[in-house]
Amino acid sequence: MKYHLITGACGFVGRNLTKRLLADSNDTLVLVDDLTKGRAPNEWLSIEGSGVIEGGRVLFYHQDVRDFIKEVDDSNHRLNAIKFSDVFHFAAIVGGRSVIDGDPLKIALNLSIDAELFYWASKHKPERILYPSSSAAYPVAIQTKENNKALIETDINLKTIGLPDMTYGWSKVTGELLAKIAHSHYGLSVACIRPFSGYGEDQETDYPLPAIAARVARKEDPVEVWGTGEQGRDFVHIDDVIDVMLLALDKIKDGTAINIGSGVLTNFKEIIKAYCEIAGYNPEIKQLLDKPVGAFSRYCDTSFTESKLKWTPKISLKEGLTRVYEKALRNLN
Repeated sequence: MKYHLITGACGFVGRNLTKRLLADSNDTLVLVDDLTKGRAPNEWLSIEGSGVIEGGRVLFYHQDVRDFIKEVDDSNHRLNAIKFSDVFHFAAIVGGRSVIDGDPLKIALNLSIDAELFYWASKHKPERILYPSSSAAYPVAIQTKENNKALIETDINLKTIGLPDMTYGWSKVTGELLAKIAHSHYGLSVACIRPFSGYGEDQETDYPLPAIAARVARKEDPVEVWGTGEQGRDFVHIDDVIDVMLLALDKIKDGTAINIGSGVLTNFKEIIKAYCEIAGYNPEIKQLLDKPVGAFSRYCDTSFTESKLKWTPKISLKEGLTRVYEKALRNLN
């Protein structure tokens, strides 16, 4: 019997990964989440008893991951003798652009979360680790209106680091360094991913795509957009993100980081227009120029992922937006 550990398991990515692993394997999943942002498992999985889910195949610990990894070392802990196969480390302090820009020292606590997880792993030697970095790790100097490009993995060079996006970007650059050290110094198998703008049907509405879908589902006129709406992102559906995660675990051992994206830049005005086309109406767009917007242009070069993992996205942006919009409509009822 294999045991997999998923930290931050009740957030958007963790929920979707958990469902995928339950569907595709018979392994036992250990979910850890302090529920600061995540949804309690009884909201998205069937519960059997206190903390035991899906016929005993899932164990849920309502804890900060830093507390969990300390307690699991206790000889009396039910998981003390367990050697984890795969560790998916999603635990992080998140909150969208308003938190990244508005409370950067809170975000900086991710440095502690990642360091403690990797140090624990260096002693317990799980078979494989998946570390999610971020597109925020890329230097902001090549994401401006005047100077932008498709971001390629080698644009992050740990010897000559360009300024990443606030403390969130710094924490992810540091996490990638820890992943490299975990492999080179401790022999751990680690894969790093740099997802761009992941989205999906059950994503919280404090993220832009579900928030805009909700506005359009309500037939608002005008539809509000943060900033000018001309800032662009590389949107990739969560199902595609999970596909790449699992491929990366199989193919990458040395902490190498890979992009996950479509390679296509789409701005938020275009997103609104696409949603409105689906909804069948044509509202005005109201710019909220006092809101934080982050980098002007953020999209990726996918050539390394395509060559290394033989992967390209299977869900088009139109199909993905339609799914998100239809979920927003259902939520109105």
